Amino acid sequence: QVQLVESGGGLVQPGGSLRLSCAASGSIFRINAMGWYRQAPGSQRELVAAITSGGATTYADSVKGRFTITRDNAKNTVYLQMNTLSLDDTAVYYCNAELRQFGSGWRNYWGQGTQVTVSS
Repeated sequence: QVQLVESGGGLVQPGGSLRLSCAASGSIFRINAMGWYRQAPGSQRELVAAITSGGATTYADSVKGRFTITRDNAKNTVYLQMNTLSLDDTAVYYCNAELRQFGSGWRNYWGQGTQVTVSS
């Protein structure tokens, strides 16, 4: 059984910062890419940022220069540092990981989501 557990969401004022964390646990053999997606009410889920096991990153245009994704491979954890938050960043943020369990093939796993609300 694999679990992705997110933390760090909450309420923040415009211009503020938050740091999200997502830890993968279970019988994990290897993790490839990890990433963060978000879904605002009435919108489709969209990629925010992703990072490979080697550290290569990709970002949505809307967050470039404001968000930073990092990971700790030893802890199977991915982080999202979010700075200069705006109202448009309000959404449920989901962690995603492409990983293999022992004796299994590659699969995508999702966390339960954490709410980020930017409001004055």
